[in-house]
Amino acid sequence: MKAAVAGIAALPRISLERLAPSPRLRRWLLLALAATVALMAGYMFWLRDSSLVRVEQVSVSGLTTDDAAKIRQALTGAGHSMTTLHVDRDRLEQAVSAYPGIRRLEVDPDFPRSLHIRVVEYQPVAIAVAGHARVALGADGSALRGVPIDRHLPLIRLSGALPTERLDGRGPLTSLHVLAAAPGPLRRKLSGVQRRGGKGLVVTMRKGPDLIFGNTSRLYAKWDAAARVLADPAARGATYVDLRLPERPAAGGVGAQTVTPVAPATEPPATPQAAQPAPATPPGAGGTPGAAAPPTAKTPSTPGTGQTPAPTPAPTAPPATAGGGATANPQP
Repeated sequence: MKAAVAGIAALPRISLERLAPSPRLRRWLLLALAATVALMAGYMFWLRDSSLVRVEQVSVSGLTTDDAAKIRQALTGAGHSMTTLHVDRDRLEQAVSAYPGIRRLEVDPDFPRSLHIRVVEYQPVAIAVAGHARVALGADGSALRGVPIDRHLPLIRLSGALPTERLDGRGPLTSLHVLAAAPGPLRRKLSGVQRRGGKGLVVTMRKGPDLIFGNTSRLYAKWDAAARVLADPAARGATYVDLRLPERPAAGGVGAQTVTPVAPATEPPATPQAAQPAPATPPGAGGTPGAAAPPTAKTPSTPGTGQTPAPTPAPTAPPATAGGGATANPQP
């Protein structure tokens, strides 16, 4: 133990003065720090707002609305007041705040003098109709004024006036909620949404069966089931598709009640006509008491004629009938 302590004491002592930088190194560090501060100050207060990097070319893409020219002009004017090192996104959004059809702006400055702006618009999902007036509606219910009216979109008929900013009312909002969840290609084939007694919400198609939704639960699962049924050749000619149980959609007016059964049948199908047991042979008739008569029994001849009458044909089961979307079982 004493030897160890003596060894530690024998180690050379390091002076703090040797660890401190030399005066020359300190001067260089101070000069580097001053230069960094000067560069940052020059960037913040001069270069990023300098005319050397001022925006001269503004390109705007993604516009399809009727107000495209006005929106492009507003964005171009706001962009020319900026530089590629100092893009004010809030000012750009404020320049087009009066146009509700714009969802967001994607801004990409191109140093040193170009600015690219991509406009992302709300996609209309339905058309609100009040009398002869119409306006496109976004998925959130916003009135997309200026957006071209697509005549292939489904209609939501209103009893009052068109919404100024956003759709209101429980009934119209429920219809919009159902239509907004529909796949894009299928939405353009829809006519509207109705509420029918005993069925609930029913989506009508321009050319196709009615789609029975019942309520707004599990909308995406119901739309997936509708797409599968409509694409299945077995459902061609159906008058309605019941989607209230999306795992087992039922197509009415066709030869099968369900297009895609959940599970295969566990019992064999019933025969058209059950076999009837043959009458037993009476005792003393030359056979074993209680035994069944042979299937090819000889028909007795008619007394006095000596001829054998023609056998009576067996009754034929009536043909199967289909109704209500299910195939009926033939009865004996």
